[in-house]
Amino acid sequence: MSPLVSASDLPDLIDDGARILDVRFRLEKPNGEDDYRAGHIPGAVYVELETELSTHGRPDEGRHPLPDTATVQAAARRWGLNDGDIVVVYDDYRGLAAARAWWLLSHGGVDVRVLDGGWKAWQAAGGAVETGEVTPEPGSVVLEDVSGDSLTIDEAAAFPASGVLLDVRAPERFRGETEPLDPIAGHIPGAVNLPTTVHFAADGTLLGPDELRAGFAGVGIGSETAVAAYCGSGLTAAHSALALAAAGIPAKLFHGSWSQWSNTPGRPVATGD
Repeated sequence: MSPLVSASDLPDLIDDGARILDVRFRLEKPNGEDDYRAGHIPGAVYVELETELSTHGRPDEGRHPLPDTATVQAAARRWGLNDGDIVVVYDDYRGLAAARAWWLLSHGGVDVRVLDGGWKAWQAAGGAVETGEVTPEPGSVVLEDVSGDSLTIDEAAAFPASGVLLDVRAPERFRGETEPLDPIAGHIPGAVNLPTTVHFAADGTLLGPDELRAGFAGVGIGSETAVAAYCGSGLTAAHSALALAAAGIPAKLFHGSWSQWSNTPGRPVATGD
């Protein structure tokens, strides 16, 4: 089953009782609740990425460490989720934040899809819009371990020996020519670069499965390849994992990503192509 749902197909899922989660987040505006209140898909519940889909601690844990299962389960119950619910997540910026929610909930055992193209696609399709805030009745969902398929820093270091470790940041950051957010520029030795931006069509939706597979094949990834993705803080990498899933290729995620690697003393750094 595809991890995506189109804006044209979403109304049918809503009619069938799907739960909708609005996960608006940008680096320059981490809390998107005011945008959500100004207009969202009817019935959507706002999810705060910084507090409900990530945690915060020491610099050597990365900028957006994964929360534990109990934290996500408590949040999911606040969102009104129950066992057996179909869940659709979306945001207003290329699906990057929605992909983090998809990653956590899917590993928690939830049937979750990402709205392809997000809020922009919903608006372009003429979808209904609701304002204000939705406060659902608390749910009772029980989640499985949300950390499945997430690599530790040592596992990420060893991964290129047995598979493809995919760095999905911009090429200039991978090469070490610039680093706007983290203390050291460069990449994990053995990683290959494929920016997540190459997976988008002009309208902001993901490319089709065949096009995605062709792009991944260009860096040595096929249907049987062991692959893991990382980025700056673990958010964009979740979107590349979503693109891999849409292409039928399972992936792991180094959620600490470059922010953890570059803040951990003694870790080697590679530069160039």
